Amino acid sequence: MAKQPQAAPNEHDPDEFVFGRHAVEAALKAGTAATINKLFVQTDLKSEPIQHLIGIAQKKKILVATAPKQKLDLMSDHGNHQGVLLAMTPYAYASVDDLFQHAADKGEDPFFLLLDNLEDPHNLGSILRTADASGVHGIIIPKHRAVGLTSAVAKVSTGAIEYVPVARVTNLAQTIKQLKDRGMWVFGTAMDGQDYRQWDAKGSTALVIGNEGKGISPGIAKLMDATIAIPMVGHVQSLNASVAAGILMYQAFASRHEGK
Repeated sequence: MAKQPQAAPNEHDPDEFVFGRHAVEAALKAGTAATINKLFVQTDLKSEPIQHLIGIAQKKKILVATAPKQKLDLMSDHGNHQGVLLAMTPYAYASVDDLFQHAADKGEDPFFLLLDNLEDPHNLGSILRTADASGVHGIIIPKHRAVGLTSAVAKVSTGAIEYVPVARVTNLAQTIKQLKDRGMWVFGTAMDGQDYRQWDAKGSTALVIGNEGKGISPGIAKLMDATIAIPMVGHVQSLNASVAAGILMYQAFASRHEGK
């Protein structure tokens, strides 16, 4: 498991909640009493799935408390909590070196995803889920003008947030230059790029996914070693950022695991 290393207090987002039975179960299984403050269970719920979650928490010595539905509604901002909610310690971020180490621990050439000012937490959560499934060794995001690791991201990721290390950097362009200095090939998306079906992602590779509306910013686009395009024949010539990222992650997976 690529658990996020502990960060200094000023690197954390505010306290977060994870809610919904599937998201809570994934977080409980991956977390510890050091990363989870408390499991809240709706007062009048005693079903088998609820008891299962309580059992996991108790085995890990995580505090369990009951609370009325109204309190869980407020804590989840009226989300679909299904009667369970975790109060988490804030999500910590990895360093770029941690991402390289994660790849080295697996004995694989690193494959990173860089997100250029992605703003939608649902997109980030979905990307984390696919990244975990497709063997991405880490994700790099900018500190400013971009979504970070939040409870909304955690819920959509269905637990993948606990397994894919995420580094947050001050200057994405400078980080790309440093990755290239460390031998990485950096690819981005562009309408006039190479057909993604011919993309060979073997070796030390980084893929840049742009903002939902604006794509990759001009300053970042200039740093690409090559660009990739996803051909489209429909009337709407654009894809959701997480869908485009998913297509490209699996093309990278196919080329990097050819014949396996």
